[in-house]
Amino acid sequence: MTRSALPHGLLQTVDELIQTRLAPQTQAIDHGLYPADFLRTLGQLGGFAAALPSAEGGLNLNLAAQVDLVAQVARTCGSTAFLVWCQAICTWYLHQTHNPAARERYLKPLAAGTLLAGTGMSNAVKHLAGIERINLRGHRDGTDFVVNGALPWVSNLGEDHLLIAAAELDEGGYVMFVVPPHAPALTLRACPAFSGMEGTGTLNVRLKNARIPADDVLADADEFDAYMKRIKSGFLLTQAGMGLGLIQASVDAITASNVRLAHVNCYLDDQSDTLARDLDALHAETTRLANQGQSALPLDVLRVRARSSELALRATQSAALHTGAAGYLLSNPSQRRLREALFVAIVTPALKHLRKEIDGLEHAREAA
Repeated sequence: MTRSALPHGLLQTVDELIQTRLAPQTQAIDHGLYPADFLRTLGQLGGFAAALPSAEGGLNLNLAAQVDLVAQVARTCGSTAFLVWCQAICTWYLHQTHNPAARERYLKPLAAGTLLAGTGMSNAVKHLAGIERINLRGHRDGTDFVVNGALPWVSNLGEDHLLIAAAELDEGGYVMFVVPPHAPALTLRACPAFSGMEGTGTLNVRLKNARIPADDVLADADEFDAYMKRIKSGFLLTQAGMGLGLIQASVDAITASNVRLAHVNCYLDDQSDTLARDLDALHAETTRLANQGQSALPLDVLRVRARSSELALRATQSAALHTGAAGYLLSNPSQRRLREALFVAIVTPALKHLRKEIDGLEHAREAA
C-alpha cells in the first residue's frame, strides 16, 4: 500500500498496540468478545480523532490519516476496524454539528474513547436513498423531540454507550440526535447470531417515547440535508479503510503462501503483484479524496467506496485459495477475512446501495 498518512511515530505506536493487545484476541473477537480495552487504549492515542483539531481532542491531522488508521487495524482484525470506524464516525458527527451544547458535552469524551458510541444511521441512510422505510419517527414537543421506534441492529453498543440515530418527523423533515447512556426510554436486546462480526457489540435498539432535548440534537429539520452532506464523505471514506486493510492483509497472506506453494499457486487468479497494484491505486485515490474533504465530488467518493468492497472480496477469496485447505480452517485468518470482506460489501451503504447511487448520479450527469 502507498505511504501512510499517519506520522511514522504514531504508526509504530498503533502497530505495537495492535500486535500486543489486539492480535492475540482476534479469534475470541470473531466468536463474540468485544475489545473494549483495546478501543479505550486506542482512544488515548487519538485513534478516533485523527482528523480533528487539537482543540477538540484530535490529532490535528486529516481525514486521510483516519482512513489509514482504520486500515491499519483491519490488517489484523476486520471486526475491530469496524468498531474503530463506528467510534470515529460518531466523533465526526459531533465535529460537524452546529450545536455547541452537544459538541461541548460529547465530542472530547468520544475522541478520547472514554465514552464509546454506536451509530444507528444505517436505516436512515438506506431510507434517504429510497431503499427502505425509516424505522424511527418523532414529533416536536416544545424545544424537545419525542421519538419512537426500533432499529434491528446497531453496532458498538453497550449499556454505558452513547447512541446516535435519526428519525423522520410527523410534521415533515428529519432530525439527527444523541441518546445518552442509561436513558430510560432506550432498550437494548441481543440480535440473532451472525456468521461473523460477533464481537462488534451489535444489538437491537428500541426507543419508547424517548425525549430528545435541544442540547442533544445534532441536526434539526431545517439543517438536516446540509448536515448529511457535511458528514457523508467522511462516512464513506473511513469505511473504505476497512477494505484497504483487508486487501493488504490478503496480499501479505498470498506472498507468504507462495514461499512454499508458488509452483501451483501461479495458476490462480489475482496474484499478489496484481492485487498490490490495484491496492496502491485504490489507496492513492482514497487519500486524494480524503485530502479534498467536503469538496470531493460525491460520485468519486461513492466509486472509491464501491471499489474497496469489490477489491476486498477479490483479495480475500484469492488469499484463501492460495492458502489452500488450511485457509478453510475456522481458525485461519484467511477464512475469517472472507467473512469480514463480505461484511464490508454488505454494511450500509452496501455494494448494491452504492451502485444504485452511482447509477443515479451518472444518469443525472449525462442528462445535464
